[in-house]
Amino acid sequence: MEAVLKGQVMRLVLVADTFPPLRTSGAVQLRDLSRELVRQGHQLTVLLPAADLDGPWRLDDWEGVRVLRLRAPKTKDIGYVRRTLNEFWMPFAMRRQLRRSPLALERFDGVVWYSPSIFHGPLVKTLKRQSHCPAYLIIRDIFPEWAVDMGLMGRGLPYRVFDAVARYQYSVADVIGVQTPGNLGYFDRWQAQAGRRLQVLPNWLGAPAQRRCPIRIYQTPLVGRKIFVYAGNMGVAQGMDRVMELMVQLQTRTDVGFVFVGRGSDAQRLKAQAHGLGLNNVLFFDEIDPDEIPDLYAQCHVGLVALDPRHRSHNIPGKFLTYMQSGLPVLANVNAGNDLSGLIREHRVGLVCENNDLLALKQMAEELLEQIDADTNVLHRCKALFDQQFAVEATVKQIVAALSAQ
Repeated sequence: MEAVLKGQVMRLVLVADTFPPLRTSGAVQLRDLSRELVRQGHQLTVLLPAADLDGPWRLDDWEGVRVLRLRAPKTKDIGYVRRTLNEFWMPFAMRRQLRRSPLALERFDGVVWYSPSIFHGPLVKTLKRQSHCPAYLIIRDIFPEWAVDMGLMGRGLPYRVFDAVARYQYSVADVIGVQTPGNLGYFDRWQAQAGRRLQVLPNWLGAPAQRRCPIRIYQTPLVGRKIFVYAGNMGVAQGMDRVMELMVQLQTRTDVGFVFVGRGSDAQRLKAQAHGLGLNNVLFFDEIDPDEIPDLYAQCHVGLVALDPRHRSHNIPGKFLTYMQSGLPVLANVNAGNDLSGLIREHRVGLVCENNDLLALKQMAEELLEQIDADTNVLHRCKALFDQQFAVEATVKQIVAALSAQ
């Protein structure tokens, strides 16, 4: 193994609130990160909150990773107020149960934690103090800033409370990895203090799986059509209404179809809306196993990326990585100035709309359909971009190098 051969084995602990068997994009990312850390020879322990434990803790082995689940309040699929209170208490509950577990006296060479959630700071600080080691914060969403951008929250008391929690977790970190260069500026003041390092840590993905997907498009009414596919969360942050309008615009084209796979706060609403409009060019499916995604994409032609135009931060969604890995060009409707736009244009892996204009998006969709017939190299460009920027091997090396340098 790479790290063993080079004598750079690290004992790492990863703190998160999502992990397999969950199927969220965060769980898939942490699954692939964990597998690669083990493959490169490092020793990894994962700490997770779990609301369904009978006892204070449960220790499992997952593909060579020690996974310690610690009893903590429920934070998923509950009301907003209760969830907020439970998230505040979560790191303290985890810390208490950790002290009762067989790993209470464990010492580590580094702490890695994943945000969201923004609430892990107290637990990470305890782990750092016990082990006298540095900590690396992987931050994917800049919350609560994005919630303000979306109009979900003002800058009143709730914002100030969440902002204080987020800034506390930043203060605990020795290294912060943001997902695009456009997010670096937000942390200028944080980086100004001595001993802190800020770097771009792009999203990542492991090797594609080969599991057969139960969705077989040739057995559906969309057989023979060029398929636009969207697999993932359908919520307020995605701005899916514009995509729905695009389907209406293209419903007269019998050579075009849309497939949506996943869940989220808007999933059922969109499905009902499509039914109410009598759209015959779209199919909706429930969430599937992440290992079945590559086989689904092998049946499709274009990947859809949608971000609400009110976003001001930069975001390269995990689904974009899965499209690139599978060789699917993308049609993207994103907020103006997003780093993703430049990436798509520079590497010629699709078309991107930044002004949320429906007619412009429709024109791009039709143009892209023509391009994929004429441009046989687009598949290779997509895969090359993935290999260059999003392979998990480089992610692990970057994190380990940053921790080793502290």
